[in-house]
Amino acid sequence: MSWLRALRDTALSGFGVERRRLEPLVALRGAAGLAVVVCGTYALFGPTVAASAAFGAFQAGIATFQRSWRPRPVLALASGASLAVSTFLGYLTVAHFPLFLALLALWTFLAGLAWTAGPTAGVIAASNVAIMLVTVTLPTSVATAAGHAAVIAAGGLVQAGMIVFFPVRRWGLQRDALADALAALGDYARRLRHDPTAPFDPEPLMTARSAAAVTPWQARRRPVELHGARGLAERIRPVLASLADPEVGAASEGPERDRVRELLAAAGSVLDSTARAVRHGTPVHLAPAAVAGLRTPDTESLLIGPAHRAATRLVSLLDLLDDVVETDVVATDTDTETDADTGTGADTDAGEEGAAARPATHRDRPSLLRLLPGVLRDIRDELHRDSPILRHAVRVTTVTCAGYVLGAALPLGHGYWAPMTVVMVMRPDFLQTYGRSVARFGGTLVGVALATGIVQAAHPGGYVSAALAVVSAGLMYLLLRTGYAISQIFVSAYVVFLLGMAGAGVSQTVRDRALLTLLGGLLAMIAYAVFPAWETPRLRARLADWLLADGRYAAAVVGHYARPADRGGPQAREVRETLLATRTARVAWHTSEERALHEPVRHRGLSRTAADHAEHALAQLARVAMLMEAHLPERGVTPVPAAGGLAETLREATQQGAKDLRERRVPRWDTVREELARWDGEGVPDQVVRSGAGLLLDALEELSAALEEGPAGGRGGERAGNGDGPRPSEGPTARAPEQGPSA
Repeated sequence: MSWLRALRDTALSGFGVERRRLEPLVALRGAAGLAVVVCGTYALFGPTVAASAAFGAFQAGIATFQRSWRPRPVLALASGASLAVSTFLGYLTVAHFPLFLALLALWTFLAGLAWTAGPTAGVIAASNVAIMLVTVTLPTSVATAAGHAAVIAAGGLVQAGMIVFFPVRRWGLQRDALADALAALGDYARRLRHDPTAPFDPEPLMTARSAAAVTPWQARRRPVELHGARGLAERIRPVLASLADPEVGAASEGPERDRVRELLAAAGSVLDSTARAVRHGTPVHLAPAAVAGLRTPDTESLLIGPAHRAATRLVSLLDLLDDVVETDVVATDTDTETDADTGTGADTDAGEEGAAARPATHRDRPSLLRLLPGVLRDIRDELHRDSPILRHAVRVTTVTCAGYVLGAALPLGHGYWAPMTVVMVMRPDFLQTYGRSVARFGGTLVGVALATGIVQAAHPGGYVSAALAVVSAGLMYLLLRTGYAISQIFVSAYVVFLLGMAGAGVSQTVRDRALLTLLGGLLAMIAYAVFPAWETPRLRARLADWLLADGRYAAAVVGHYARPADRGGPQAREVRETLLATRTARVAWHTSEERALHEPVRHRGLSRTAADHAEHALAQLARVAMLMEAHLPERGVTPVPAAGGLAETLREATQQGAKDLRERRVPRWDTVREELARWDGEGVPDQVVRSGAGLLLDALEELSAALEEGPAGGRGGERAGNGDGPRPSEGPTARAPEQGPSA
């Protein structure tokens, strides 16, 4: 992509507006908490202290809007406390320019490394640096600075208290995540009626799994309908796919296929009804036609072999799903690492009853202190020259310090607007950095112009300025997820009104603020072009990681047929762990591909065509393994000895294939082909095993063909067989990795 087109695309993305469901009560609660802090501190300590406290409450409110499953009060407290420490240390050094510059460099570098812990930590850390640049200008002594730090922390405490004492839709995020997963399965079931190899995006299931992790305190208070339904949804997905697929399920035409379509339609209706019940906390109301479709007595006569087995399991799982949502069945909690997260979807009715007899556990969400050692290890692992996180930390530190120096040297006043812009717009990837730079300038220009015009025309007093600041913050909270440019309008107005309340910044013109914001944005954009962290060269490595994960998953599934074992044992755990690793690798590939799509660099050996065809092949590889997983045998079932050799061959071949991919060679699968050829003489007792193994080889060969022919146009194949759904840019699950601009 050319630089001109890249700049155009990033500008459009920055000014993009997303249609999102607004949450006025949540926005009102955040604004009310801010109003309590501002009015209370204004009456007790005056406008300057009120401005500091308001920044703490404002930032704590933004922290609670981040995409995190951690309890919102914890985010508010962590944000307020960290901003208080930053402000106090900043004031201790702000009078000594070199010392403050060193502190700013250290704080910004650590904020850049905080992205290792995820977007939420990265956004909060960057916002703390940005707001520190403003708050250090307010105190006049060390004692006053300590007082300002205390009221900033108190602002976070107030926001946390508002969440505790005025909850809005308890467990709403977790309900939505689980309901979205169930609804996605319902839609998948309906699409399978017309397209037996329809794609499925596992993103809703991954999101629901993240939401299911709770602390012990939360586990005791979690609503009944959130106990176990996610684990059952995980097991329903492969059963649906195996029932519909003509290679391992029902015949492609005839009475058998008609019965399968009826079952899929009924399953879709049941899943939709369950999703609505979970989302709203109401009883499940099943359509009579759906119940009749599942209970039709002719299933025994129409479906045989794997298709009959899949139909029986589907009905059993749907029955158990309704029981979990409707009744207090804590003992059937399948949101556990020892139950559903190691489950294989191969359970018989007896297996389901055994699961119901096990004691309840939950997926543990560690505290912030328990997370710290792991985060430090992750940061240590990122300290190498090719790490995009380290390059981001170095880049944002250098440019923020340069912006601070330039802002102080220019005769514009309040030069912190330039470094504040830098630290808020710079991100580890090209698209967000450039898109946010453009959106920041446009939003700041409009917001500052409106707010400054109001201040100069009406000359509001302190309390009126405080009220205008609270209104601006409330509108920002309300529209936060609709687009960065829109939120920046209200953020900029908020800062102007707040500084006006404190008696600062009134003389600063729109032109000066706009020029400093433009300077910061240009510095950020130039820095990324000079010291980039392009994703395009990493595409082959991401593809290799996905191939390796798919190969391990397929090998674990195939190996289970050679040594049938009970559900919950080591083999079942291996299947589950490799499946989760496959999903993680798939997300990493799609994220990398989406970023590379907008970068102004050459493809460097992996063209868009080759990437699309290779993605289809790996998705097909994972889908076939999933189909085989749906029919995993229990202990006592006749083993397939040949499957053991194939599993080991698959594992070794995909390891070599991943190495070939990284070294720009086309993988070859001769060993897999030779191993599979030996099966013809051994007699495989189950068509799922033999058909699935052949489909695995077909997917691997399609990958090689894509890499060999893709750059020239290639063959690649239809995308309809993609078992993992659309890329993030193509489907409804596309979303930015973060939310929440700050000052």
